This record gives sequence, C-alpha cells and structure tokens, in this order.
Amino acid sequence: MGKAYNICLDIGGTKVLGAIFDEKEKIIYRLKKKTKSGGDSSENVEQVIISVVEEMMKESGIGRGDVAAIAAGAPGVINQDQGVVLFSPNLPWRDYDIRTPIQKKFGVPFHIGNDVNVGVLGEYHYGAARGFHNVVGFFVGTGMGGGLILEDKLYTGHLFKGAEYGHMILDPEGPLCNCGQRGCLEAFSSKQGMAAYIRQQVGRGRQSLMADALDGSVFKSRALKKALDAGDAVSMEAVDRACHWLAVATGNMINTFSPDVVVYGGGVIEAVGPVFMEKIAAEVDRYCMPSIRSTVKLAQAGLGDDSVIYGALAMIKD
Repeated sequence: MGKAYNICLDIGGTKVLGAIFDEKEKIIYRLKKKTKSGGDSSENVEQVIISVVEEMMKESGIGRGDVAAIAAGAPGVINQDQGVVLFSPNLPWRDYDIRTPIQKKFGVPFHIGNDVNVGVLGEYHYGAARGFHNVVGFFVGTGMGGGLILEDKLYTGHLFKGAEYGHMILDPEGPLCNCGQRGCLEAFSSKQGMAAYIRQQVGRGRQSLMADALDGSVFKSRALKKALDAGDAVSMEAVDRACHWLAVATGNMINTFSPDVVVYGGGVIEAVGPVFMEKIAAEVDRYCMPSIRSTVKLAQAGLGDDSVIYGALAMIKD
C-alpha cells in the first residue's frame, strides 16, 4: 500500500507516548517510554524518541516505506516552521534542532509544536472542540498550558511565543511562579501550585492524605483523586483555590476572545475533571460579561491523554 501510516508522539519531561495511526485515522499501536531527561543531554531525549518510533514500527510490522510522516507535541517554545525547540522548561533543549536528526533517521517529514497548542488542535479536530471556530484551551498538569484556535486557525503569536496565558498575572502579590513572576495562574492552579499550598498547610501542622504523595515534588493526579474521594480537607481547599483562579482566568479569556468553547484538559482534568468543571462553572459568571458568557460553552477535553497525539495527527493532515 505504501505511505498509509502516520506516527504521532507526545514528548514530556518524563515520558514519550507514541501512537501509529492507519489510513482511517485509527490507532493501531501505542507505546510509552520514560525519557530520563536528567542532565544536559539533548541527544538522550532524541534517542528515546527514535527508540519509541523504531519499536512501534517493529512490533506493528510497519516498514519505513509505509510511513507518511511523524509529528509530535513537546513542552516549551517551539518554532514550528523550522522544527527548533527554542526553550523547554522540562527538557534539556535550548535552540535545539530536533527536526533534522529525526528526518535524517527515518526519511520522512517531521513536524513538532508546543504540546498544549497541539493538544488543543487535537480537541478542535477530533474532540470536545470539534465543530467550533474559536477555542480557548486550559491544560492543567504539572504546569498550566494554554492554547488558542481563532477563526479556525491555531494562534501561536509572534515567533510562536503566544498563548502563554498560564502566566497571566492574577495577583501581583501572589505566590512565586517558576517563570519568575508572582501570582500567575500556574502558581495557583497547576499541580505545582496545589502542591505548594498543600505543603504549606502540612508545614503548619495540619493533617493531609496528600502529605506523603508530595514526596518533595508534585503529586500524581490519581493521588489527588484518592484524597478528594476520602474527603481530605486540605486537598479540597487546594482544589477550591485552583478552581477559583481558573474561573477568574476563564472569565478574562471569555471577555477577551468571546470563544465558542473553553476546553479544560491535562492530567489533573483527566483524573478529577468533574470536580473542576463543577467548581469553575459555579464561579465563572462573576468574572465575565453576561452577554458574552451566554454564548460560551465550557467543556472537558474529550480525548484525555490522547489530545496531543491526535493534535500531532492534525498537524500532519494540515
């Protein structure tokens, strides 16, 4: 048949998720591998990407002549035209040309974009935002990512640096964010933000089921779900705080762009989406104009962990 398959990747700071799509846009094989991206070895992550692609092709019996293209989403500021990662907060890439070695290795086109932009693109083509023309996406994970579809086109701003509204300032006197600013949405509503609040409360002597789950860093989303299901007070406060500021940010984005739909995705939403959606919906009307809010739908991402790989497929199709 030839050139019937597309390989799509979700590259993260701790793992690479890969999937092979057939000509009917169905996933026929998937694989996840840890990146082990410690140190400053750009090539290490590159080798994990290559090994994921090679293993998937081998296990599914697909030859290089059967592959049309490879595409990926990765964290950071990425020049999509050139395939260069300008900066990535969770990977050892700075001004790193990832396109050239991948294309040289496999002999097919390779496309890469910011993971949340790509995830929102996936939801726009295949998920909860399908059929809408203007989309605001909030992806809640270790950090807080944003993605915009405006008039049916992915908006990336000047030099692909746009839509970083996870770093909109909501309280100039608020908690310090990893970006160096204070009071960013990410500092309140991401896993990092929630973990910092829980750690602060535990440090004051309060009991929480999340104390062990923090382990000096952020928690796994399933640990938060378990704590919420058990009625853990500190965890619920952290979620209430996160949802409050997400509602404020959502109101700001609704007033600014008048989108058709606001989509919430990422690992936290995948784990405890109904809790977040209920709390955000209960507050958001306070922070935007009623005449604009009345035409905006709030939706949980429909593709779950697969938003980015479906977005990578959309990049190939586009």
